[in-house]
Amino acid sequence: MLFWHVPAPNEAMLISGSKRQAQDTQFRIVTGHGSFVLPVKQKARMLSLALREAEITEDCVTQQGIRLGVRAVCVFKVGDDVVSIANAARRFLSEQHRMEELVGRIFAGHLRSIIGGLTMEQIIRERNRVAQEVMAGSHGEMEKLGIVVDALQIQEIDDTTGYIENLAAPHAAAVAGKARIAQAKADQEAAEREQQAAALKAEYERDTAIKRAGFLAETEEWNARAAQAGPLAEARASQEVIEERTALAQREAQLAAQRLEAEVRRPADAEAYRQRTLAEAARDRARYEADGDAYAERTLAQAEADANSARAASLRDGNQELIAANRVVENLPALAEAASRGLAGASLTVLNGTDGVNEMAAGLVNQGMAILKSIQRPAAAPAGSSGPEANSAPGAVAANGAPTGTPAQRS
Repeated sequence: MLFWHVPAPNEAMLISGSKRQAQDTQFRIVTGHGSFVLPVKQKARMLSLALREAEITEDCVTQQGIRLGVRAVCVFKVGDDVVSIANAARRFLSEQHRMEELVGRIFAGHLRSIIGGLTMEQIIRERNRVAQEVMAGSHGEMEKLGIVVDALQIQEIDDTTGYIENLAAPHAAAVAGKARIAQAKADQEAAEREQQAAALKAEYERDTAIKRAGFLAETEEWNARAAQAGPLAEARASQEVIEERTALAQREAQLAAQRLEAEVRRPADAEAYRQRTLAEAARDRARYEADGDAYAERTLAQAEADANSARAASLRDGNQELIAANRVVENLPALAEAASRGLAGASLTVLNGTDGVNEMAAGLVNQGMAILKSIQRPAAAPAGSSGPEANSAPGAVAANGAPTGTPAQRS
């Protein structure tokens, strides 16, 4: 709108020409909203409330008479209250572009005054104190100008006489010595670490070389084994074949031995046993026959001697039994010979050897003797006995010497 004016947020609009003023000023101050400005009767002008910066470069002399070059920066602006705006408008409205220069000069004067009352050591160590004292010393003047200082910062102090360097020399030397010591220690530690790193590297390389050599040796070994696998397999196969053939030969030898045992040795042993048994049987039989013949001869000789004695006694006594006894005695050799032939041709099994043959021969002789005794028994009967028993025995004789029984009757 043509007659409606609105100031920017960082501006204050000053309207002059009005009869009625809200503030105790010759003009109306409008901030933050718009206002009508009547043409011809009223005039509106803008005052910047933006932040401004003033650089201060000033040669100062300390309390000790040391000349310094000080460079500082001051940050300020026009105050937001009506009084500050009015004071600034009266002083800087037509020369707002010179506001930084004017403020810088004011602060430069206060800076020289403050530094002149301080020593070099205080200025170096207490820069904030210098800034605070400068701001405090210029506060009244800035308030009259309607300016508010936000910050004052001393950026650089230039010592043309070398006082600061001389002041710092002992400390610099000590610091330099400490720095050299620290550097030496650092170099020593670095060297030790390098040595350790070199040792570790050498150890690692050694271990790597050993492992590589081990791997190469193992690889060569496996390659050699792989190259020898074929011949070893053939050798093992040949060995297995030889072992199988050996086992087969052993089994065949065992079978041949068993076959020889079954077909030759056992039949031979059986035949030898049979021959040995037959020989022993023939030997025993010949021995038994010889023993039987000898015993028979001895028995016959004894019987013949007994018979001859009996016959002589009978003849001497006039016994009729002599005839029968003579007949028996005469037939005993024939009986013994017949018994011997029977024994020689008989298939007998004698259990008790020579004793058995002797017993058998004795039995035959005893049988003959029994026959003889049976003949002799009636002759010994009492005289006058007449009975069937006395006359019934074959070969019996009477008391008078005449034969009894059937032969007597025939006579």
